[in-house]
Amino acid sequence: MEKHYLTPEGKAQLEEKLNYYKTVKRPEVVKRIGIAREFGDLSENSEYDAAKDEQAQIEAQITEMENILLNAEVIDKKKLDSDVVNVGCKVKLYDEDFDEEVIYRISGSSESDPRNGVISNVSPVGKALIGHKKGESISVQTPGGSTIYKIISIEI
Repeated sequence: MEKHYLTPEGKAQLEEKLNYYKTVKRPEVVKRIGIAREFGDLSENSEYDAAKDEQAQIEAQITEMENILLNAEVIDKKKLDSDVVNVGCKVKLYDEDFDEEVIYRISGSSESDPRNGVISNVSPVGKALIGHKKGESISVQTPGGSTIYKIISIEI
């Protein structure tokens, strides 16, 4: 099974979301299915079909969240080494192609949010950074081409 790296906060948020899906969203869709059944012929009942589709999506999301939590490895920031890039670190980089500095926090895939500077450890940039030290330059092959980054700092 694939490990899912989570911060303590990310794990708590995922547990809260899972609880919401189980205690609120699931009962709501079951109620809508019951109401739609009352409309009669199920073979031509679009409300029933839509509710059943939503139920399938909710159940799939519940299963996915449970799987992530079952295979979660919570990042203990006390055990992180600020000399090496790892999951849970904040990394300041110099992008040689665009002559600019960028800052990324490396997270597990279930917590990534690239628009807000949180990248996954399995993304091209995240994967290339893991294990490298301050001052090192790395070449990253991205869908947009090759980019060279120099690691300026690593924070926990």
